[in-house]
Amino acid sequence: MPDDFLIARNPEEGSALPYLVRIPLGPRGVVLKTKDTWPGATKLYCHRADGWPDDPDIVEALPVRSVSKRGAAIDLVLERVRRGRSQFVVTRARGREMIFWQSRQTSKQARPNIALPTARAHGEELDIVVDSGEKYAWKFSHQQASIDKRRLPVGDYAVFDDEVLIAVIERKSVADLTSSLMNGKLNYALAGMASEFRAAVVVEAPYSAVFKQEHARGASVAEAVAEAQIRFPSVPIVFCDNRQLAQEWSYRWLGAALHEHRQRAATDAVVDTLPSGPAASPKQIREWAVASGLDVPVKGRIPKAVREAWDARNG
Repeated sequence: MPDDFLIARNPEEGSALPYLVRIPLGPRGVVLKTKDTWPGATKLYCHRADGWPDDPDIVEALPVRSVSKRGAAIDLVLERVRRGRSQFVVTRARGREMIFWQSRQTSKQARPNIALPTARAHGEELDIVVDSGEKYAWKFSHQQASIDKRRLPVGDYAVFDDEVLIAVIERKSVADLTSSLMNGKLNYALAGMASEFRAAVVVEAPYSAVFKQEHARGASVAEAVAEAQIRFPSVPIVFCDNRQLAQEWSYRWLGAALHEHRQRAATDAVVDTLPSGPAASPKQIREWAVASGLDVPVKGRIPKAVREAWDARNG
């Protein structure tokens, strides 16, 4: 079980960030300075702390349901109904590291229910590589992207970070999807795509078209789609209404995948270097082991397996 999420007063006099938070992530936790005890309609800026105080002035100790690192974010879920979910997002701006703490309310304010204007995918013009064997390829003429044609190891469209393949898309018409599912070729393609950081199959038709095939039973095709998704859950099969929407979805998805990969690398580097909280005492480890049903002696040295389980409990 995760430790409590701790909020304490910052002992640093005159700081514009009067609170410390300790996120129970990793063996010793992650410690940050912040402006308030919880984000509201606006996100809170956070900064690295020098460490957790020896005698902290605790404001709140909140039981944690789960805590995990996901891409550019650290997701935190508390054991309470209101104000129970939040995330810490690590990014960079003007060449320096920035960490923001936001809640579900913050995200709702940031994404109002309005039509989004045409814009670059995550603020940059994408360099999209199209497989040289792709017939009647998407041109992305309505998106801000440059196109390069060369042979891809998997898929039809891809983005790279330097020379590393980050995300790939296999394009299908509904007839091609049906044929490749029925003869088993798509399963081989999905197996290759599943090893990439991100991969997807994009169909230039709505899901309803699956049931309108002339030479295949709709139920059989639907079953094959479902089986492929269960077998390869990391490679979604996405149905778009038409070619134009399939192209637009793919453009946004490729941009998001590239952004996620870069942010994940930045987050890993930040979390690895953030100041840690105090090391756990043998008493704490014993209590946790007993509560978790692990075999641990009342006295003496704590077994290595128990310590490894303690260190790995939050990833």
